[in-house]
Amino acid sequence: MIRQKIVIAALALAVMTTAGNVFAYDKDYVGEMEVHRAKYEDTLVHLARKNNLGFVELRAANPKLDPWIPGEGAKIILPTQHILPDAPRKGVVINLPEMRLYYFGAGAPLSYSIGIGREGLRTPLGKTTIQRKKVGPTWTPTDRMRREDPTLPAFVPPGPANPMGTHAMYLGFPQIAIHGTDKPYGIGRRVSSGCIRMYPESIVDLYPRIPVGTQVTVVDQPVKVGWVENKMYIEVSPTQDQSLAIEENGVLKSY
Repeated sequence: MIRQKIVIAALALAVMTTAGNVFAYDKDYVGEMEVHRAKYEDTLVHLARKNNLGFVELRAANPKLDPWIPGEGAKIILPTQHILPDAPRKGVVINLPEMRLYYFGAGAPLSYSIGIGREGLRTPLGKTTIQRKKVGPTWTPTDRMRREDPTLPAFVPPGPANPMGTHAMYLGFPQIAIHGTDKPYGIGRRVSSGCIRMYPESIVDLYPRIPVGTQVTVVDQPVKVGWVENKMYIEVSPTQDQSLAIEENGVLKSY
């Protein structure tokens, strides 16, 4: 029965392209897996950014490696292939457990690593749209942020110290945006107040592709199923809570 359910889910992914107003892409995945042989100066943090990956997903794929000194010649798996989430292939789809954003435009879907809301300030689930866009956004701390840190300024103008980076796309969710960051090594981690953060180079690439009104779907799918070259695969990401243990320890412990 479990196997039947998995197969049915995979078949559902395969036929989603036939629905109206849904992006026509006939594969269940995007990208290809890669392997990197470490150089002496490599760290997982720097390799994550170089390969559009998040720190947690790269550490989860290489649990036995020291994230700061993997060692020259070490085999590092780069998880650069992803099964698409079970969601409408339209506009922007964000899957919180894998901390990844997909954009369905022309051609193959584009995929970007993201940072999401931390414990107690989770990124909201559901459907919304891009309400407005801004190059050079101004960051205004919320009342909650000012209570937690009274030293915060009333606002931060556009510039290199702006926590929103260089570009922002504001969603229908209150006080939530897709934006860049002045702290790129927080990408692939649960560090925000609910917003979706992107690498500086990623937001610059994505921003001009997305018009105001674009649909945004946010899902929570730690387990995804799909077909890759006539074989069925299951992709499993740490849950949002488990990602904290992965970041700190590299592995999940059974109790």
